[in-house]
Amino acid sequence: MTLAVIVAALLLVTAVSAKEPTPVVMWHGMGDSCCLPFSMGAIKEELEKQVAGVYVRSLEIGSSVIQDTLNGFFMPIDAQVEEACQKIAADESLQGGYNAMGFSQGGQFLRAVAQRCPSPPMKNLITFGGQHQGVFGLPHCLGTKGVCEVVKKLLDYGAYESFVQSHLVQAQYWHDPLKQQQYVEVSQFLADINNERDVKNETYKENLNKLENLVLVMFSNDTMVVPRESSHFGFYALGQDQVVVPLQQTPIYTEDYLGLKQLDADGKLTMLETEGDHLQFSIDWLVENIVNVYLK
Repeated sequence: MTLAVIVAALLLVTAVSAKEPTPVVMWHGMGDSCCLPFSMGAIKEELEKQVAGVYVRSLEIGSSVIQDTLNGFFMPIDAQVEEACQKIAADESLQGGYNAMGFSQGGQFLRAVAQRCPSPPMKNLITFGGQHQGVFGLPHCLGTKGVCEVVKKLLDYGAYESFVQSHLVQAQYWHDPLKQQQYVEVSQFLADINNERDVKNETYKENLNKLENLVLVMFSNDTMVVPRESSHFGFYALGQDQVVVPLQQTPIYTEDYLGLKQLDADGKLTMLETEGDHLQFSIDWLVENIVNVYLK
């Protein structure tokens, strides 16, 4: 081996070892905000501790923490996703690509970012207790008493009423298996992002399949997501609300109009399950199963 080859090899090793870690973008769930020290702030701090030099961007929708929290209830999801796309595109630290972590409803919101805004590229998408097939029930509302009363009254009024669809985030991923056709026609967000309209958006499938990994985390004792299998893209068999079928038995998989079957065939779809209620996981579990596997 010549001296020139040895030098070149050493330079390559140095370049690889000096490579900065892939940045991380996070999106919080209902009733939370970007930067609370005991939620997203704590996770951001842990990621920075575990992955030396990593840049972490916790998305704030709006211009303040208060706006960010309220927008999680009342700002149309499409507008939130568009704002997120703009902020990600304008962030110089993310231009080479990023990993994404979505918590609760932030999971399906970040999936919408992957499907609609492929530049800069999202590499790994990890969702925790997401509602990918929607919810048919909201047993708990994570927010102030006043906000939760408004949410409950609007859902009781009718999730598919045009006023409610336009003004309540949770109605936009409400999925009534007893009213499937109405859901497909009226849902302002979920039916579109799941490509369930008669006319399919091929770019959604193409962009989702650009992911290196789609990791879906379900909480085995989740009392927030109804049904909890929605976190794995499972849902009620249509026409009833008792029997839940897994992703592989749903049209979204068998007809593969979203690309999940292809992701699965390519070994890029991973379903994890952990004990606990909604978003209840230990830091040790997060580090062992997520950080060490997908973020380092």
